[in-house]
Amino acid sequence: MSTQLTVNGQGHSLDVEADTPLLWVLRDELGLTGTKFGCGVASCGACTVDIDGTATRSCVMPVGALQGKHIRTIEAEPDRITAALQAAWIQLQVPQCGYCQSGMIMAAAALLRSTPKPSDADIDAGISNLCRCGTYQRIRAGIHAAAAQVGGSAA
Repeated sequence: MSTQLTVNGQGHSLDVEADTPLLWVLRDELGLTGTKFGCGVASCGACTVDIDGTATRSCVMPVGALQGKHIRTIEAEPDRITAALQAAWIQLQVPQCGYCQSGMIMAAAALLRSTPKPSDADIDAGISNLCRCGTYQRIRAGIHAAAAQVGGSAA
């Protein structure tokens, strides 16, 4: 089956089954390996991408449901918010192992788009991604730093 996807601003015509999870299309068909496999059941968030402005777990999202949608991965040219998050991550040394961080940044970017000045409670409620290293305090600090850089403020 031919599937048309727009990923990071580029159109792709792919011969994949409609029920193939987006994660595997990104990694195996398009070579975009920044999106990680974690759990396969949408619990951990390592596979988070942006679909039309919404943080979405790609491991359970069938490509057949994505016709006409715009998909952004961590490999996309950073916008103002994503660039601020990436800079904060580096400055504050947010990750330890880093495995979850591409999905964490994608989820944090979606949060900052909807809530430019998040409180700690907003971050805790809006970011359900798991970090096995437990760097949640640094993740929260990174989100606050990025919010301040793009015009929000830390709570």
